[in-house]
Amino acid sequence: MRIGVLMSRVRVEEKLILRAAEARGCELMRFDDRELVFDLDKPDFPPLDIMLDRGMVHSRSEYTLRILEAWGIPTVNSYKATITCDNKFLTNMALLEHRLPVLRTMLAYTPESALQAIERMGYPVVLKPNAGSWGRLLAKINDRDAAEAVLEHKEILGSYHHSIFYVQEYVEKPGRDIRVFIVGDKVVAASYRSSPHWITNTARGGASVLCPITPEIEGLALACSNAVETDIAGVDLVETPDGYKVIEINVGAEFHGLIETTDTDIAGEIVEYLMAKAKSGIATGNGLVGATGAGASGATEGAAG
Repeated sequence: MRIGVLMSRVRVEEKLILRAAEARGCELMRFDDRELVFDLDKPDFPPLDIMLDRGMVHSRSEYTLRILEAWGIPTVNSYKATITCDNKFLTNMALLEHRLPVLRTMLAYTPESALQAIERMGYPVVLKPNAGSWGRLLAKINDRDAAEAVLEHKEILGSYHHSIFYVQEYVEKPGRDIRVFIVGDKVVAASYRSSPHWITNTARGGASVLCPITPEIEGLALACSNAVETDIAGVDLVETPDGYKVIEINVGAEFHGLIETTDTDIAGEIVEYLMAKAKSGIATGNGLVGATGAGASGATEGAAG
């Protein structure tokens, strides 16, 4: 069984996944995305039954998954699911099309139209980049002066990501939101991410506390995963007066906070899912690439994320 892992560096989660694989007698081939070179006309890659994406750079992961799938290597998550979840707009559209509860969101393309959207929604609002993680570049806009200042800054920054204005309603949450971790068709763990700050990401100092997996949480999280066609995902929910609503869905989600709140071996669940999926691919003749070549490498050990 040949299972690969695409990495940017080895964080806590990747170390746990490697250890879980070793404990199950499964050696994972590590691929450092900083070292990969692809000749698009000449498929030349070690034969794999499946590739797990744990890359930290969205563009590298997306391109690599697209190439590998074209060369017959199944990936987790798929290119389609990754493209969707790396883009807040595409995620939101998929959830709306499946009639799942999302926060009210407006999209605009200029500072002028973005200001109109913000005032139509009503202060406060949250201005988000359409792509990004770890709670970075989020802005809570409390009044028109703040809106004009932030919109001007985004316009001057000038990058593509700052030219799409993604405006979302602000929810007075009870000091927490919920991270639900899914592997396959199973919710394996959930935690409250608590913080006195309105941004509760653990990457920004939020603390993880055990969250009971109720039938409502389980059903909503699985429906979200199905809507965007993920194999492994972190689904973020928020409690509102109208019930749970979906914030976003993360592929390659970190789970170092979750492991502090659960006895579930999340890394083990991931490895066993990969092994089962790879075995299924072998049985059906999928995911085999005859070409061989360089590309595998031991990823450089980095600081834990």
